[in-house]
Amino acid sequence: MKEVIPVKEKPRKPTKYLSVQDACLHNLKNISLNIPLNILTVVTGVAGSGKSTLMKDIFAKKYEDRVVLVDQSQIVATSRSNSATSLGFFDEIRKVFAKENNVSESLFSFNSKGACPECKGKGVKVTELVFMDPVSVTCEKCKGNRYSEEALTYMYKGKSIINVLEMNIEEALAFFEENKKIHKKLKALYDVGLSYLSIGQPLSTLSGGERQRLKLAKHINDKGNIYILDEPTTGLHAKDIKSIMHLLDNFVKRGNTVIVIEHNLDVMKQADYIIDIGPDGGTQGGEVVFTGTPKEMIDQGNTITADYLKKSNK
Repeated sequence: MKEVIPVKEKPRKPTKYLSVQDACLHNLKNISLNIPLNILTVVTGVAGSGKSTLMKDIFAKKYEDRVVLVDQSQIVATSRSNSATSLGFFDEIRKVFAKENNVSESLFSFNSKGACPECKGKGVKVTELVFMDPVSVTCEKCKGNRYSEEALTYMYKGKSIINVLEMNIEEALAFFEENKKIHKKLKALYDVGLSYLSIGQPLSTLSGGERQRLKLAKHINDKGNIYILDEPTTGLHAKDIKSIMHLLDNFVKRGNTVIVIEHNLDVMKQADYIIDIGPDGGTQGGEVVFTGTPKEMIDQGNTITADYLKKSNK
């Protein structure tokens, strides 16, 4: 039997707001409302109701100096980027190896002296064909690991640079326990639910949800921001949804505002405040049909979202 997630017992009460006035983009019908600060707000509504337009195209742009948009879009990076380069601790890993072996840091970069001489640090060799798409094959010399033979002879705690890049975040936390700079970044990845990723996993292979959590990891210790997340629970197991909600709750506790655009009923139940856009999608949407706590929506709401929330609470 599916576990019934209870409605948040003591939602935070908003005391400060930022306003949106006469929003009429796309199907929005001159919406004016106040968005609460320093709490967890969930913006709901059926598909096409206008909730993303309201939050991402209107609110986020009006307050762009304060808003951090955490969506599932591709992270702007090179094809060689990974979680370590994205969070900026790969440089520190190279320093650790260089100091241990008394050699240049560049030996531990596949973009520099440490690159495999055959594939130039790409891990693959590309053959251009006439009238056909290029063919890529794994480099025979480095077996795709991108490093030169010399770079892999140097060790730190019995591990080569490629051994470290193959570690998942949880393993690396123990390995770099004594290095505060690296450990802090790894802990951020662990806290956003990415403990299973390898340090060297290319960003291009991450799912939309993983990219979203990686973006959150960059800001995990920040304060005073307004975070807008677009359906962060897509594809997640119920247990993982609980973890994400706990994470977002901690963001609020640190003095941030969190706004989640979401269909998930369990997420709605854990909100401090709900803004429901509707009453339906397309031309039948674009209006604010409810604002208040999850309990108030269950007790008083007369919307499509309210009906589903009431059923899920039984």
